[in-house]
Amino acid sequence: MKKITVVLGFLGLSLLGLAQPIVPFPYNMEKDLTADSVMVVTAHPLATKVGIDILRKGGNAIDAAVAVQFALAVVYPQAGNIGGGGFLIYRSKTGATDAIDYREKAPAAATENMYLDSLGNVKTKLSRLGVLAAGVPGTVDGMWEAHKKYGRLKWPELVKPATLLAEKGFQITQQEADNLNEERMTFVVNSTFLPAFVKMEPWAAGDWLIQKDLAETMRRIEGDGREGFYTGATAALIVNDMQKRKGLITAQDLLEYKSVWRKPLEFKWKGLKVTTMPPPSSGGIILQQLLTMTSQSPMASFGFHSTAAVHLMVEAERRAYADRAQHMGDPDFYKVPVKMLTDSAYLAGRMKDFDPQKASPSSAVKAGDIKESEQTTHYSIVDRDGNAVSVTTTLNDSYGSRTVVAGAGFILNNEMDDFSAKPGAPNIYGAIGGKANAIAGGKRPLSSMTPTIIAKNGKLSMVVGTPGGTTIPTSVFQTIVNVYEFGLPLREAVHQKRFHHQWLPDRIVMEEGALSEDVVKQLQAKGHSVLNREPIGRVEAIMVLPNGKLQGVADTRGDDTAGGY
Repeated sequence: MKKITVVLGFLGLSLLGLAQPIVPFPYNMEKDLTADSVMVVTAHPLATKVGIDILRKGGNAIDAAVAVQFALAVVYPQAGNIGGGGFLIYRSKTGATDAIDYREKAPAAATENMYLDSLGNVKTKLSRLGVLAAGVPGTVDGMWEAHKKYGRLKWPELVKPATLLAEKGFQITQQEADNLNEERMTFVVNSTFLPAFVKMEPWAAGDWLIQKDLAETMRRIEGDGREGFYTGATAALIVNDMQKRKGLITAQDLLEYKSVWRKPLEFKWKGLKVTTMPPPSSGGIILQQLLTMTSQSPMASFGFHSTAAVHLMVEAERRAYADRAQHMGDPDFYKVPVKMLTDSAYLAGRMKDFDPQKASPSSAVKAGDIKESEQTTHYSIVDRDGNAVSVTTTLNDSYGSRTVVAGAGFILNNEMDDFSAKPGAPNIYGAIGGKANAIAGGKRPLSSMTPTIIAKNGKLSMVVGTPGGTTIPTSVFQTIVNVYEFGLPLREAVHQKRFHHQWLPDRIVMEEGALSEDVVKQLQAKGHSVLNREPIGRVEAIMVLPNGKLQGVADTRGDDTAGGY
């Protein structure tokens, strides 16, 4: 397989001890790797190395997932986090599945109209920047509960690599340098002190990022588990920042936060068993809807990225996202009609007005009639026993609220923007919502995260997921059909350019060059609006090959890296 190497001149310290061996110099960012026993694919080469080291020590997939989550909070601050949340899908070597929801929750004092002015207009900055944008973080509790149920190694061993990376520092990539430079002033404005992410001169590739405050926070988590975050010094630092800047999260909110084990959403598609995330993620439902709505057409015969295939996929996406806006929210607060939304007869009805010759204007596409009471990161792991984990975790927007907790060193999420501040008003990703996703104290905002595991003939076949806000379900959908429908090798399926439609705004957005000029013209002739946009998603995928080996593919859109042995 081709190996992509980026030279950055990295010299680091031991990730799992106090000795000082050389961390591979330079960074080797494997984009396509085949291995015999284990595979880890993450958004950063150091996080991938942490996962591999844990597996070498005898840890299982859950152990590696916990260690990777904390490592990403240090080396990938734009989305890796302890101040945010996420979803984890687990499949054991025997085929048993589970899902943990460690999505953030609205503070108890949150109200439905908290982001509206006196005239009822949405004050968008309040839900996106600063302490008022933050929900109660769920990551530490989610990792604690996952480890308690399935972990093998001792908890401190899993957090220690992140503690050392924060304390001793690491050298940043060009992409991280560019991102930190771009966000310099937002960190200054939204934090009560000058965080480690800000320095006087511009960041450059190879600069060391040392996070002493974060190291102390990690040390408390390492020693005291979830209590090291939700009580004691860390909780006091969070509450202090909230009080200084008129935020809503209280000590009681932190104390009462609990992640939730949920029954995964599972369904059959073309002989495969798909396991994905149920609400409060919309992603699993949308994925099932898209695969089902397109399955009645001979899409493979249309050809990859052909006009007919893209038109069919987009029209299914249009209908699924209309349903998302109307019918999806936190199941603990709103009865999400999952059974009806995923019913094959219902979905066939949704496509009854599909016209192969022309686009359906979104103004004419409403949510189905049901009568029944972007910056994120993903990692995929398979261990030597065949246990698999698919995790998508987030701060919501890149660097979340841009508020770094004084004395604690981590960034708070801006997940409150994932609620519907007002029916019909778009969030940062342009997604429309209604009453099902209205703000309420203790409620989890609707998500698009779609961590997914696929089995074939009772055996593990694929582990996949991506960041990307509302583009997440469509990116996972495209990766799956690229492999199982169009027959693309995994590398091409992941690295190919992508497109997306989400009902409103009524347009196809695509990475530049994703579709040929002829296909774009033909889609426009059918009535579609087609626009270019920046890269869509960063898919991390693992596939079990026919010979039993594991193929890990990391996205070329970032510093993503596959590791295995």
